[in-house]
Amino acid sequence: MSNQVNGISKRLIVESPNVKLVDGVLESKFNYRKNHFEHRADGLHVTPKEHEYSFKTVLKPRKTGLLLVGLGGNNGSTAVGSIYANQYGMTWRTKEGSNQANYFGSVTQTATVHLGYDSATQNQIFVPFKDIVPILSPNDLVISGWDISNSNLYDAMARAKVFEPELQEKLRPFMEPIVPLPSVYYPDFIASNQGDRANNVIPGSNKLEHLEHIRADIRKFKQDHELECVIVLWTANTERYTDVRTGLNTTADEILKSIGSNEYEVSPSNIFAVASILEGAHYINGSPQNTLVPGIIELADRHNVFVGGDDFKSGQTKFKSAFVDFLVSSGLKPECIVSYNHLGNNDGKNLSEARQFRSKEISKSSVVDDMVKSNQILFPDAKNPDHCVVIKYVPFVADSKRAMDEYICSIFMGGKQTFVVHNTCEDSLLASPLIYDLAILTELASRVTYKDGDDYKPFHSVLSILSLLLKAPVVPPGTPISNAFMRQFSTLTKLVTALAGFPSDTDMQIEFFTQLPQSK
Repeated sequence: MSNQVNGISKRLIVESPNVKLVDGVLESKFNYRKNHFEHRADGLHVTPKEHEYSFKTVLKPRKTGLLLVGLGGNNGSTAVGSIYANQYGMTWRTKEGSNQANYFGSVTQTATVHLGYDSATQNQIFVPFKDIVPILSPNDLVISGWDISNSNLYDAMARAKVFEPELQEKLRPFMEPIVPLPSVYYPDFIASNQGDRANNVIPGSNKLEHLEHIRADIRKFKQDHELECVIVLWTANTERYTDVRTGLNTTADEILKSIGSNEYEVSPSNIFAVASILEGAHYINGSPQNTLVPGIIELADRHNVFVGGDDFKSGQTKFKSAFVDFLVSSGLKPECIVSYNHLGNNDGKNLSEARQFRSKEISKSSVVDDMVKSNQILFPDAKNPDHCVVIKYVPFVADSKRAMDEYICSIFMGGKQTFVVHNTCEDSLLASPLIYDLAILTELASRVTYKDGDDYKPFHSVLSILSLLLKAPVVPPGTPISNAFMRQFSTLTKLVTALAGFPSDTDMQIEFFTQLPQSK
């Protein structure tokens, strides 16, 4: 540990027999402590056991390209513009004063991880997440993508009204030359009010030809920029749910056959996901529709490609995933949650139709499920609180989303407690850092293998470590879903410290109220 200032380490050096560096590969051993359970007539028997993991992490990040589906939308133009602003250290003025480009809101770039207490300096030690193992910066990403609108990114940025005018003009020379690639457009899957934007679509109605077109786009992007890793991320309009049924998309062979036979229920996001997988590009679903049907997950496993989803967890739902966990952990029983929000961006316009809203409603409503199941004292019948989600389209507010929530809890001796929360924010300024984090963590995962028998193998193709950033996490079969924010954050940070060769702090701080025994 060196250059430690105010408890924040600027550099991390791990001194442990469990770590060694061989030809640019960090090899680490980690004792994973797991409780094993047996339900018997006399009660629940708990047996603590340790399982030794061996990891290999290639330290040098790969040259990575990020292809955004929906490049010309609010999220896409904001994500691209923000990278240029950070690369060139741009500043701009508002009536409140001067602002400088930053990556606030990005877990990988601005969060810190608690390692413990340093008795010598009497400081709690926090290390930037990005310093634990080498990861990409958003500035390293090469970005392109598709959109059903042919607006260049300067015009898209101006329409979005996310950035201040002075910043937009500084970004103009970088953004104006960028025009999205033509995209796949099947009108039945998104709201009918999107038709007037659809002037940049791949012609024809043959879905197999569309698949091959997208595959060619991915290959060209990879070759043109000499990329080692490509990630395709959906940040386009929310689609309606597609059918999931035997013969259509429950196996890899079925989804490929359905595309070949031009099945109506194959969605645009299905096309992009399959094209990505077949080209060896990882695919992330940032919207709530059920893109990752069983057949696509099987296809990803077959091709050793990561997939992740669903739906960015950026504002109202992120707060809910932390706040409901706080309530339940405090012994309070949430009985009723009403979540209302209105927004005026194109996402809100698309969600103003019932089928697209239903996709969003499902992802926003499921966020409290695991917290209810965690406490059988408060919820003996495992019945969820009354949970209502409302989204309204109000064009005047543009990207400045208003979210209002009311939480009603049962408390001590039959009492009730009500919390009312109001949140105003630029939707895309919360979502764009998630786009970077999803890409950066996916690239990191592509450099990690763990020992299984005599061989080293990658993580499961369903990349559940992305759950922190998603409303409705897709997880491997048989995996419990966790939505509680701090539990998800702890899972991610503990994994990253394990890759670095040391356990993260237990946070017991037992040394402050006991005599600390000698270390072994």
